[in-house]
Amino acid sequence: MAPKKYLVDLSQIDMNVVLADQEAIEDFNPQRFEMAQMTALVYENLEDHTCVGYKDVGEQDFWVRGHFPEIPLMPGVIMLEAIAQCCSLFCQRNDLLGAEMLGLGGLEEVRFRGAVVPGDRLILICQMTRVRRGRMIVCRFQGVVNGLICVEGLLKGIPIPVSAFQSLTES
Repeated sequence: MAPKKYLVDLSQIDMNVVLADQEAIEDFNPQRFEMAQMTALVYENLEDHTCVGYKDVGEQDFWVRGHFPEIPLMPGVIMLEAIAQCCSLFCQRNDLLGAEMLGLGGLEEVRFRGAVVPGDRLILICQMTRVRRGRMIVCRFQGVVNGLICVEGLLKGIPIPVSAFQSLTES
């Protein structure tokens, strides 16, 4: 079987030209501390609704000690969280959904094809295939390490009514 094609030609992207670092990411994404799973955004194209970011996987990441002690493998759910944060950042930076916050609405066709370990750079590729302002986005995604697609699938994002949740936590 022929290797899968990337959603974006990574050979044309300079991973050292950072459009948004962790501080800038925090301007749009609410995740903090251990749950912040993006290191940088390095590419975005509004015409074809694509973006590329990455997560530098470190020895001190919160899951390393326990998943698994002898062979630390990045949990699939954390890979998906990193992808979701990349997708959310692109949508929020460019006001595609018109929402205060973007939440995970669903995942489809997800396949894990390789391991991600401390020391790896997980490249996050997102391509919006459908944008319904105020309703939902659909994003095809890939996670790439050392040229290999480790995770791929389809993500659905939905608007989160932040004020409704804030009133629940304040009472």
